[in-house]
Parts: sequence; structure tokens; C-alpha cells
Amino acid sequence: MQAFIFADRLGRELEPLTDRACVALLPVVGKPVLEHTLEALAAAGLRRAVVAVASGADGAEKLRAVIGDGRRWGMRLDYAPTSGEEEPESVVERCSSRLEDELLLLRGDVLHGAAVADFLRLAGELAGPVAQGRVAGGSLSLCRHRAGGRAGLEPLRWSGEPSMTPLLWPVVELPGAALNRLESWRAYHRANLDAAAGRFPGLIAPGRAVAPGLTVGLRSEASPHSLRQGVAFIGGACRVEATAELRGEVVVSDRVMIDRYATIQDSVVLPDTYIGERVNVRNAIIQGHQLIQVDTGAIASVVEAFSSADSPDAPLHETLADPLHRLLGLLALALSLPLWPVALALALATNVNTPLREVKLRSNQFGFDPCGGRRRQVFIAREWAVPVPVLRYLPRLLAVVSGDLRLVGVEPLTPEQADSRVEDWERVSDQAPAGLIGPTALNLPPDAPREQRLLSDAFYARQRSTDRDLRFLLQGVGVLFTRRAWWPV
Repeated sequence: MQAFIFADRLGRELEPLTDRACVALLPVVGKPVLEHTLEALAAAGLRRAVVAVASGADGAEKLRAVIGDGRRWGMRLDYAPTSGEEEPESVVERCSSRLEDELLLLRGDVLHGAAVADFLRLAGELAGPVAQGRVAGGSLSLCRHRAGGRAGLEPLRWSGEPSMTPLLWPVVELPGAALNRLESWRAYHRANLDAAAGRFPGLIAPGRAVAPGLTVGLRSEASPHSLRQGVAFIGGACRVEATAELRGEVVVSDRVMIDRYATIQDSVVLPDTYIGERVNVRNAIIQGHQLIQVDTGAIASVVEAFSSADSPDAPLHETLADPLHRLLGLLALALSLPLWPVALALALATNVNTPLREVKLRSNQFGFDPCGGRRRQVFIAREWAVPVPVLRYLPRLLAVVSGDLRLVGVEPLTPEQADSRVEDWERVSDQAPAGLIGPTALNLPPDAPREQRLLSDAFYARQRSTDRDLRFLLQGVGVLFTRRAWWPV
């Protein structure tokens, strides 16, 4: 049997949620809606599918890039372009040469739960070319066709409101199944909370249960103490401060940072979002800097007015810190002098033509652009062309002495890396100076994903203090006596 998946909704009813992704790629407990559909199909034993996508829509190519050819689910996927929310009969007729006689048709931009296997089992017991699925309250947007039959596609037609037309073909009743058409902000909000609370039978949420009611994804940090009551799902590469509170039913998508003393209740936080310190969110969807209040439909901005480190008015302790870091950098440079001949010899043995590499990095010092704006300067940082970390970064001690770097701080960025940051939370690290070492360099592996490194720096920037910097400095000294500092990478 082959599946035909309609994933061509334009999603105007969900704007601004669909400004970044089509409906089929909107996350529900850490996975795109379409991915939940494909998991249900794979669990039901289907291995071939055609996916109808809206051609010309911004999300069409992104959908192909995210979902791919289906091999992750042991399937083979083909794609069929449509004009978006096109009549199902027209789409199926156009693709008829690619379709088998035994066909399961369904929408991949609504949430079915895991009803596919039960539907196919019960539909197989019915005679006739068409069988349609029904759940309490209406059509399940599932149709089984056999012997080339192509009628009865009305339940697959997309409209903003559920169809009230009676089903004209044999019906499979699935009273234990769940359905959410995601036809509004309220419906999308409810789908996430229901999925987190286990009200979609068979739906698979990624991550591990770290405490009763709390599921946490890969590379995320979240304390069980943050869940005060209810259930919560935390996606991948997230940081939830231990003093933050999660109440009721909460879904946090990937790459989210929730700062100290923030309270999230009965809400959905979408990817790449920063929730600021002491922010209180209730019954809402948060996407980037936008907050959608589900009960009222109001849209507000949640951008926090950060006290940026780029401000020309630096506090006294910052003013004193700069010469102190330069002095400590000079001391470290003097102590490291015996290692320089070793680094030079190894660099010449590794790359005789270019033993010393150069890279442009943003400095902690400021200048003015041609328009008179104040911005970080760019300096040339050098490093030995050797695989040993300690030896490679010896020349950066010169940048500490010059004031372009601190001993402790966030990871220094190239101008291109800094300009590629598009989310508000990604720029939070600008509140802290760039340093030779810091929590990201000390606590994360060199191959950690970019988002995880940015989150680590953002948390450091929001919580840094003299005591914390001293602890990181002592930790850095301790690392010098470990294999990690001297083992080639």
C-alpha cells in the first residue's frame, strides 16, 4: 500500500506562526507535524508515500530539506507540487501515473495521533473501493482507496472550518483516536498541550523523562525543581534556569532559553526564543519576540530592553576589570614563554608554509562606523597551525594584553558569525566581553552545535559576576593539567 499525504496548506489562519514555516513543519512537542504523521505511517507498515506540497511557497523547499527522502523512517518519499490548498481530486488525478491501486490518503498538516494503524486494520474488513475514517466530532481526514477508486476525497479538502457534510462512503469509527486540525492559534496551542500530557495516544515525544511529568530533549539543561506542578516538555538544546517555574501544561521547543525567576504557565514556546528574567507568561504562544495571547487573540512584543555591554557607560567594576585582565594576561604570557619554541617547531613540522594562521575577530574595544554609530572593532587574531589546543591559542594571549580579549568571557566571534545571528536571544552574549576562556570553551565539546554554544554564552552574559569569572579562571588553570588541553583535536 502507498500513502498520499496532503501537506500543502498555506496557513494564513495561523499567521504569524507560519511566517517562518509552513503548517506541516510547525513543531508539536519537539517534532514537525508532518514528522508525527510519517512516524504513524511507518508504524503501520507503510514504506512508500507521495507528499503534496505548495509550490512557490517559502516553506516548500524548507519542507523538503527537513523531511528529506524518508529514509529516517524506513520510507521512500516523493513530492508533488500543488498551488496550495488545491482540490484533492485535481492533485490525485495529476499524480495518477505515480500511484498504486491500494492507497491511503490523509492530511499531513493536521495531528492524527497514532490512529493510522487502527484505521487500516478496520478498513480492511470493509468491502468497496473507499473507506473513510471518523473520530468523535467529525472526519479524521483519512481515506483508504482500493482497486483504483478515486472518489470520496471530500474529507481531505482543506478549509478553515471542519466539514459538516455527511460521509457518503463506509465509515471506520475510531472513538479512541484523537484529532486536532490546527485550524487556529487556540487549536495549535491545545494540540501541543494535549500531546505533552499524553492525550494523543501513540504520539512519540523525543527526549527522556528526568522526573515525573518532565521530559527533556538532547543537549538541554533543565532542573526538575522548575516543574512546580503539571507536565512539561523541554525540547533540544534548551537552557531553563533552575529558579524558573513551569506550571500547568508547558511545551518548550528547541533552542529556547528561559532566564531566572521567569514563570511559564499553560503555554507553548516556539524555537529560538528567549524568555527574560522575571517574565510571567500564561496561556500564550511565544515565538521569538512575539507573544500571542490565546484567550484574547492579542499579539504583543516580549523583547526585553537589555542593559547591553555595548553601552558607552560602563559600570565601575567593568572599568577596573580591563586593566586587571591585561595585567593577568601579561603574567600568563610571561609564564608561557617556554612553550613558544615548542609551538613554533610543531607548527613548522605541520605546515612549513603557514605556521601561524590569522583570523578576524570582533574586539572588546569600540570604534565608530562611517555613519557615526558605535560598534565593536575587528582585530587580527593569530594561532599556531598545530592540533594541540594549549599551543594553538598561545598567540591569543597577545590579544588579552592589548585589550581586544579578556582572560574570561564569551567565545569571540568573527564578523560573519556575529552578523548571521538573527534571533534576539542569540545577541544576548554581546552583553559580555569576549574572552580567551569561558563556560562555553571549558564545559562544551569542540563539536557542540552552534545553538548550544550561543545559549551557553547567553546564560553566562546574563549571570556573570566577578566571583563566577574567578571560578572559570581557576577551572581554566585546572584544565591545563588534563589530557583535554594537550590531546590533539
